[in-house]
Amino acid sequence: MARGSGSYGSYREWEAEQRAAQRAREQAAKKAETERKVREREQAATESAARDQDAIARTNAIERRVAQLENLLRSSLTQNPQISFQSLKRTPAIPPLDLGSLSTPIPAPQWTDYEPEPPHGMQRMFGGAKRYQEAYEAAERTFAQAVEDQQRREAGRQRRVADARASWNEKLATEKRTADEHNARIDQLATRFRDHDRSAVSQYVQMVLDRSSYPGGFPKERLAGYVPESSLLAVEWYLPNMDIVPQQKTFRHVKARKTVEPTARPPAETRLLYLNVIAQVALRTLREVFTATPEDMISTVVFNGLVKTIDPRTGIAIEPHFITLRATREQFAPLVLDQPKFSPVQCVQRYFFADVSQHPEELIPVEPVMPFSMADPRIIEPIDILSTIDQRPNLLELKPKEFEAFIQNLFTKEGLETKLFRPGGDGGIDCMGYDPDPIRGGKIAIQAKLYTKTVAPTHVRDLWGTVQHEGALKGILITTSGYGPDSYKFAAGKPLSLIDGTGLLALCQKHDIPARILNTGPRKPTP
Repeated sequence: MARGSGSYGSYREWEAEQRAAQRAREQAAKKAETERKVREREQAATESAARDQDAIARTNAIERRVAQLENLLRSSLTQNPQISFQSLKRTPAIPPLDLGSLSTPIPAPQWTDYEPEPPHGMQRMFGGAKRYQEAYEAAERTFAQAVEDQQRREAGRQRRVADARASWNEKLATEKRTADEHNARIDQLATRFRDHDRSAVSQYVQMVLDRSSYPGGFPKERLAGYVPESSLLAVEWYLPNMDIVPQQKTFRHVKARKTVEPTARPPAETRLLYLNVIAQVALRTLREVFTATPEDMISTVVFNGLVKTIDPRTGIAIEPHFITLRATREQFAPLVLDQPKFSPVQCVQRYFFADVSQHPEELIPVEPVMPFSMADPRIIEPIDILSTIDQRPNLLELKPKEFEAFIQNLFTKEGLETKLFRPGGDGGIDCMGYDPDPIRGGKIAIQAKLYTKTVAPTHVRDLWGTVQHEGALKGILITTSGYGPDSYKFAAGKPLSLIDGTGLLALCQKHDIPARILNTGPRKPTP
């Protein structure tokens, strides 16, 4: 049989070789497919592990945030909120004068650097003396020019040094004058603070509260108002909204969908966490105020916590109060805030009788135990400053009947229908007010005391007896003086509003009623 033109010995050899090549290709393809599947499995495993780690990391971040929120109070207990007035003073912050290159005088020219070398030996015989004389005279001219130039440059340097020193001295004097003026204001603030001045104490406590560091997401707006007549401090604190609590509880890897998905926090748990946050803020504020101030300065603190939000039903900006309480220093002193099972929410509700919104997610507000406006130094202080020179009626100079009419007029402007309950001829007034609001309205017992001394707790107890006897919705005791801690302690948890002289002036200011309270002499208090 004739052989073909190719290199194969026969068709069978060719065919066998083709089959072998095919098997090799199939084996290579199979190996490549196996390796591809291995790579895919490895990549899938890597991606799955990454999603596992992502879920764990995001869950841990939420847990850290929750732990941070749960420890707002405990984490602050080691911090001393007191502020030293000395630490508020300044020292001139001007660095030492640095003249740089100007500090080095320009060196004077030396004749030895210019003087030509005298001729020697044979040089004198061949005109050297004459050439030396010419060189010497030229050197003298050059040296003289160098001296003149150096003196000019040195004079310029000294002028620049003098200018720099004068500018530095001027800056130092300005800085020192500014520091001295600031330090004088601090000394004045310290003196007024020790004298229990309304504005100074308010300003100091404001600094204490502003320095209290909170985690990210907490508003920094807060206000302090001191009422010396009642040794009371009112705090208006803007709280975070409920979104401060993470809406997710955990994150998990859903392998079927190859995604990391959140697990929603139950609404009830979110609400409890949020109430815990605002209760801690209230207790933390009480501790900071009582710790930072002397016992004889502040005996009672009113804390009003509110939020800035939008009413979803109307789209109007609102500021509902979510927590309000009144606490005395005596009440607060025995608390052990770092005990393991301490419950901030139960403490403020059961011990301080705080009114806390049970449904903040629905923006359900509470009524403040005392509106901050009744202690706001921005309102009261200007009245006090003018009280010795203006012509507004001095409430302490009113006769009993005039004072009765004044109080009736005031509460009428507050929207109440007032009727005399028991006419008084002793400078006080006892009447009933009726709030016409169909939901929150009702009978309100009102007692007023035209006093220059602190109202005794017995009058608060008498008011509470009147409220119970008359079946009134609440009681209001209003005075031209102030209250002591025992009165506030008795009123805690009861529907009693104690309005002192500062609050009375604030109500007058609210309704544009001209009034002042100026004690011009001894006055017998009403019984």
